[in-house]
Amino acid sequence: MTTSAAAMVGRDADLSRLNERLDEVRAGAPFTVVIGGEAGIGKTRLIREFQLGLPSDVRLLAGQCVDLGSVAAPYAPVKAALRTLLAEVGPERVLEAAGPGRSALAALLPELAAAETAIPAMAAPAGGGAATGQLHEGIAVLLETFSRERPIVFAIEDLHWVDAATLALLRFLMRALGSSRVLTVLTYRSEDVTRGHPLRPFLSEAERDRWVERLDLSRLTRAQVRKLTRSLIGEAPTDKVIDTVFSRSDGVPFFVEELVGLDGCRDESELPDTLRELLLARYERLSEGAQALLRVVSVGGVRISHALLEAVFDGTAGELDLAARESVLAGVLTIDGDDYTFRHALVREAILADLLPGERARFHARYAEAYETAAAAGTRRLAAEISFHWLGAHDAARAFPAAIQAMREARAAAAFATAAQLGERALGLWDVVPDPVGAAGMVKLELMGRTASHLRNAGEGERSLALVKAALVECPRDDPQYPRLLRDKAVYLANVGRPGSIPVLEDALEALGEHGSSELRMTVLTVLAGRFMIEGRLDEAVDTAERALAAALEIDSPRYASIATNVAAVSRASRGEVEAGLRGLERARELAEGDGSALLRYWVNASDLQFLVGNHHEAVRLAEAGLEQARAQGVERSSGVILASNAVDPLFALGEWDRAAALIERALALDPPGPFGVYLQRARIWAILWLGEPVRAAEELRGVRSVMTEIMKVETQTRLSVSRVTAEIALANGDIAEAWREAKRVLDRGDVPLPGYGLPLIWVAARVIGAARAGAVERAGGLPDVLTAEISAAEPELRAALDRMHGWPTHALWAAFFDAELAEAPGSTAGSDAAAWQAAAKEAAAPTAPGYLAPYALLRQGEAELACGDRASAKVTLQSALDLALSGGVGAVRDRVSRVATAAGLALEGGMGAGRAKTAGGGAPGIAGAAASDDLATAELTARERQVLELIAEGLSNRQIGERLFISGKTASVHVSAILRKLGAATRTEAAYRAGVLR
Repeated sequence: MTTSAAAMVGRDADLSRLNERLDEVRAGAPFTVVIGGEAGIGKTRLIREFQLGLPSDVRLLAGQCVDLGSVAAPYAPVKAALRTLLAEVGPERVLEAAGPGRSALAALLPELAAAETAIPAMAAPAGGGAATGQLHEGIAVLLETFSRERPIVFAIEDLHWVDAATLALLRFLMRALGSSRVLTVLTYRSEDVTRGHPLRPFLSEAERDRWVERLDLSRLTRAQVRKLTRSLIGEAPTDKVIDTVFSRSDGVPFFVEELVGLDGCRDESELPDTLRELLLARYERLSEGAQALLRVVSVGGVRISHALLEAVFDGTAGELDLAARESVLAGVLTIDGDDYTFRHALVREAILADLLPGERARFHARYAEAYETAAAAGTRRLAAEISFHWLGAHDAARAFPAAIQAMREARAAAAFATAAQLGERALGLWDVVPDPVGAAGMVKLELMGRTASHLRNAGEGERSLALVKAALVECPRDDPQYPRLLRDKAVYLANVGRPGSIPVLEDALEALGEHGSSELRMTVLTVLAGRFMIEGRLDEAVDTAERALAAALEIDSPRYASIATNVAAVSRASRGEVEAGLRGLERARELAEGDGSALLRYWVNASDLQFLVGNHHEAVRLAEAGLEQARAQGVERSSGVILASNAVDPLFALGEWDRAAALIERALALDPPGPFGVYLQRARIWAILWLGEPVRAAEELRGVRSVMTEIMKVETQTRLSVSRVTAEIALANGDIAEAWREAKRVLDRGDVPLPGYGLPLIWVAARVIGAARAGAVERAGGLPDVLTAEISAAEPELRAALDRMHGWPTHALWAAFFDAELAEAPGSTAGSDAAAWQAAAKEAAAPTAPGYLAPYALLRQGEAELACGDRASAKVTLQSALDLALSGGVGAVRDRVSRVATAAGLALEGGMGAGRAKTAGGGAPGIAGAAASDDLATAELTARERQVLELIAEGLSNRQIGERLFISGKTASVHVSAILRKLGAATRTEAAYRAGVLR
């Protein structure tokens, strides 16, 4: 039976959805569509129809994942897509558009290397995990840049075969392409994504992303099968035909086409009984020559170039052309440019499974030899393919060196996950190949160490730690690799948030002895000094950093001399020698001149120290200068995220909440590694609290607390800062017991905690004592007497800790607030002394004080004045508190002032009425630590939400609101949803009406 080309049936809605998303992308809103479905359901056909209908101004960049077993070639589909762009615009434009990521991009695509030398370098290639970030950012910038010229459709098919490096890149692009016109379209075969498949967590994340849509293609209905059959045979099929085709195909379009193509409309008795028979039916009707060709092609993959096929096919060129033409005409192969592809991957898999063992091995050997010849003659890296095919040929001796070379190539392309997989493959072959040391160019312990390093840089912290432990078991103590492995173990312990790094590093120094490597000793001392600093062992940190500095100077290493000086300076400052610390940091900057990595460390620690001593403007300047350089070096996702978090806190202190929020949003969109994300989440959640949403802050904290807990185990500053946020949130929601559990961490250690982080937590602890003494009601009921006594009795110990920090520049500020929280007016409770709050407000007026403290102090002073009956003074004080809260954007204080004034019958100018922040229950202390209203019917809007509400009233869309407020349309949408929920409005129109009332 002659059949026509099949029409696409049952996918009109899906195609329309893709086109709608493209229209949105064209308008400036990047989006990702993930298309899933079983084999044969029509994913590829849908993509092809979409691509064929693309307008001429849309640029298509497409790639397909390659089936190379468990270790796929890194970035294979991405490289195919980028090479399309390279062919269109040329290497010079590609490198110029990639910006700071150009070196990493040239490492990914070697054909760019020649063009790269003609363009001035912006930054040296990064090392370790930073190289991955550099490459990811380079590709993101590349897509963003070219999408400004023309919208881009970035399509990657067959994600069920995706390599780890490509998956990490796609995860990054989903978050980072925030200002581009890029529609990313991904497809995968659903039944192949089983439990444990790396794609599963990726799909789960995608479901939670508002800028990602999943399309799951369903089987065709009977009516749709009828329509598809008619398009194939050119006439209306009979009911009997449809009964046959529908029952045998189960509504899978590919099976429908195969059944109809096999004369399924004529005689059901001729139809195959099994799926395998169906898939092989066309193949088995071909000549022996065509079948032989297809067997060879099946070993090469779903797609194979004509040139490669010529190299592996053992017939003549004429025989190849004849067999290929027959296969194409029979509908088994299709032609795509210079490549042959199977009409469907299922057919290829069926033919591959039909090969004889010896036949399969011979074909793999031919492919391996062909790839070796191509690699020697060209610029493309093919070692992963060579290793795969030699393994398929059961030739371990030739697969082993190819695996080693493939590991090096993957490392050069910053594909650390793939490099680790290849390293593990090589380790598995080590004992079965002759002379593995000669073939690898290294001993086994070195290979284990490198593989562990690749695992660490790929984010596989636990596996890297397990491998380096295994290496240590095999390594004699007198082996030169032993102290190096110990150093790596210590670093990996810290990476996964486990204690124990310090004794391991000390053991490494002992193993080095007097005659060990000077360079290794320098790095071990530097890492050890940093661990001492992070764990708050400041004297040991200074001493060890001085030893590291001496070692660095001895071997003339300015980088490590700068890092050691940096660590010593921060440690000195943290133990109270602030001026010496600041001088030391400047010296570290001088030593780091010209070294991007060391300079970034300077900016990180210098900006943090300036914030902690109250120099907020200087802290922001340093952090933003460092962030700019981090972007230029292509490491925004690592060092840049730390610098962004260092800018956020001083911006909060200066009342620049929106600038801080923009930095947080951008940094979190980069999907930073664990510890870096913790710093940002802590700041974001603290801001939610002080902007007036304690319940939301508590909910957000619950979502990330488990991750924070791991980092708190090994980082003193994180332990103190997260404890502060947690205690404040618990206090604001009326959970005094939880607040005390967190606040008393400041007393956990026998030594002095870091003053810059410890002083604010001591203040929060005083607030908890004040709340307990005032009899504030807990969320779950009254506070047990035993706990009240414990909390109250901690005051002397807290005062002693406070006194030990008297040399810190901001000590007077926090001491004044500590005293005010606990001072009692005659016959009243803690925090009721107006004079103490007046003194605190005076300290809060200093330029080194965070801006949110002044309105807070005035609020507490006004409450104290009301409590003693001085209504006139209270009105003046509360008015000042409200003015400062409004101008500084301190929503929590603004809301509390409004409630206090309303309850007292005081009319304040600029108030928003008796707005209320949601709390966990009636009588919760609120941000001010005093009893809050019981009325929870509505929640007061934050300052940002009121801005958005005003723009809703003007009729602006989410995107227009985002442009007006310099935020993303996604963020504007979140604010709109929150406004509708809080106001109880069903529509934007109703919310706009409310805006008129508020104005």
